[in-house]
Amino acid sequence: MRKLAALAAVVTISAGVLTACSGGDYCGDLKGYVDSSKNLDIKDSDAVGKMLDQAKKVSKSAPDDLKDDWKTVIDYAEKAQDANGDTNKLLELAKSDGDKITPAMQAITKQAKDTCKIDLPGAGNAN
Repeated sequence: MRKLAALAAVVTISAGVLTACSGGDYCGDLKGYVDSSKNLDIKDSDAVGKMLDQAKKVSKSAPDDLKDDWKTVIDYAEKAQDANGDTNKLLELAKSDGDKITPAMQAITKQAKDTCKIDLPGAGNAN
């Protein structure tokens, strides 16, 4: 269950303190993504789908150095959605892809804080 909780924390990027953005469309899109993922239940494939739509939007406006990281997040979220709330599949996803999603979220978290002044707690420490 801890791995499932970790999976949920990584995917949700929940409850960030949002402040003024200074990075253009990317920051606005990122705020929409964070809003869509607050209190996300990783077992709710419809909610994951909404978050996934926002992630795809953010990936289009992301700086070039984050494009691959956003692709990793999207691939991971698509797999989570495909699991249809099946705890065993979600745990397997956390095992198989956890090493990929963590560095991607760390890079996104650092950029969000440095450029957009958005904190993404629960997304991994970028420090």
